[in-house]
Amino acid sequence: MKPRIHVITLAVSDLNRALAFYRDGLGLESEGVIGTEFAGDETTAAGATATFNLHGGLILALYPRTELAKDATIPFGPPKVGEFSIGHAVASKAAVDALLAQAAAAGATLTDRPHDRPWGIYSGYFRDLDGHLWEIVWNPELEDI
Repeated sequence: MKPRIHVITLAVSDLNRALAFYRDGLGLESEGVIGTEFAGDETTAAGATATFNLHGGLILALYPRTELAKDATIPFGPPKVGEFSIGHAVASKAAVDALLAQAAAAGATLTDRPHDRPWGIYSGYFRDLDGHLWEIVWNPELEDI
């Protein structure tokens, strides 16, 4: 395996609601829901998804939880949150504060107000509408953000 990731797929309970949060609430660009022509059934996953092209070629994908379970052939069960976080680095402390405020205004739940961490970063956390945990971070060691 090569040391890279191309796509991060978030399982969501309501695809249109999640699309609105990330596109309209956080300002990420998307073509909207695509793949609706691929209808699923009880065992075959449907193809409807929403994607966002991120910096460096990374793709953030949103996929209904029921369909992801079918596609991965895993049991569908209640969502589990907080087992990992997605980090988003910004250029300043003020940018951390602004993005957390934007996320909250879009319906996210702030779980940790931004503050200076002992290891030299400034960050705060929010959960999106499906409970996915995001850390918004400013690291003075990163210059090209």
